[in-house]
This record gives sequence, structure tokens and C-alpha cells, in this order.
Amino acid sequence: MPGVCYVALGGALGASARYALSLLPVRGDFPVWTFLANLLGAVVIGFLAGILAGEDPDVSKRHAWFWKTGFCGGFTTFSTFSLEAWTLLEQGKMLSGGLYIALSVICCLAGVCLGRMIAVQVRG
Repeated sequence: MPGVCYVALGGALGASARYALSLLPVRGDFPVWTFLANLLGAVVIGFLAGILAGEDPDVSKRHAWFWKTGFCGGFTTFSTFSLEAWTLLEQGKMLSGGLYIALSVICCLAGVCLGRMIAVQVRG
């Protein structure tokens, strides 16, 4: 049951950070803030995976609950990404929709890789 508390606290922090990001003004069809939230979340989760790999399993588990499941789960927005991509395509905005889908997948995978590389450097 303690895992639920860690996830809930991390999730509240992640969701609050995501909401704050969405308040920043932006113009155009491209869903910039959802894309950025998912990209930042990918870098953070890649970094955490690299950092937590060498920790004590009990400490690592608590950090993973809070940061990976809670914070990253609350901050990233795959369901929003899916809806926004579908809406762009449904509206006939094929270029924006296709670009959004391709950039999100490619950049977020690269973000996980970048996060892992940063973690390797931090751990020495």
C-alpha cells in the first residue's frame, strides 16, 4: 500500500506541472505543449531508468513509484496526444497530423535515449 502514496504524490506533482505548461500561450494547429510534455517526460523517464538502475532495490522501487509511475504518468499525455492527432487527421490537416505523430514517436524515443545517456554521465 505505500506504493500508492508515492504514485499519488508524484502524479499530483506531474499533473500540476502539465497543467502549468498548458497555460503558456501558443498559436497554430500543432499541439506544441502536448508534444513538449511528452518529449520532456521521455527524457526524464530515460534519465530515471539510467539513474535508478544502480540503486538499492528498495530505494529504487520507491523512487520509481514516485518519479516514473507518478510524476511521468501525470505529466505525459499519451491520451491527449492520441486525441489531438486524430482530430488533426479528421479535420483533413494531414501534414500537421502526420508530422505530429512522426515527431512525437521519433523525438520521444530519442528523448529516452538522451535521458539514459545523461544518466550514464551523471553516474560516472
